[in-house]
Amino acid sequence: MLRLWDAPFIDQDVSVREVGVNPDLVRAANVAFAGALMVLTLPVLLLAMLAVRLTSRGPVIYRQVRVGLDRRTRGNQSECRRGENIGGRPFTIYKLRTMVVDAEQGTGAVWATSNDPRITPVGSFLRATRIDELPQLWNVLRGDMNLVGPRPERPSIVMMLKDEVDGYTLRHRVRPGITGLAQVSQAYDSNVDDVRRKVSFDLTYLNQRALSTDIKILARTVPVILKRFGAN
Repeated sequence: MLRLWDAPFIDQDVSVREVGVNPDLVRAANVAFAGALMVLTLPVLLLAMLAVRLTSRGPVIYRQVRVGLDRRTRGNQSECRRGENIGGRPFTIYKLRTMVVDAEQGTGAVWATSNDPRITPVGSFLRATRIDELPQLWNVLRGDMNLVGPRPERPSIVMMLKDEVDGYTLRHRVRPGITGLAQVSQAYDSNVDDVRRKVSFDLTYLNQRALSTDIKILARTVPVILKRFGAN
């Protein structure tokens, strides 16, 4: 069996095995940890919200629809309100705004790039330190997400990628996460090849999913953030 941090596997016929995970225990741990983090990081969040407000026009909190857990039986796929098969239940994710208002007007959903002109100076700092992700603790408390899991994506991008990347919709068999094996192992996606590598990390995580695995990933998240921030 692969260990965490080993090279991820890429298997065209991969099937996610059942792991002895107690869902009630995992959910209770996520609620407790997210609640504690929300209290501990509140001063940082308030300062960041003030910085966003003072330095750029537009709302402080950014809302966006993402695809979450597939709550239906295995083999079936959830549908959004218009009836498209998107592989999971849509939910609203909350982040601190890091881009200019209407950043995707005229382009639609696109990947951010390095030195992206749409990202504000404050937004660049918030992204590097992952402070922009703090409002997602509310998503964890709501039950939309876990602290650890595959990163949720937008419906339009899911529709594009599910036919291009093998195993992509298997990611929706667990709640998405704020951090995860893919998130601490590589940077933001910028192309389909990045997504394929991310999915291989996600499937590695699903095959080794346990509370102890989540704790290891959470423990690695902070030094990974510090390293990436120091490189900017």
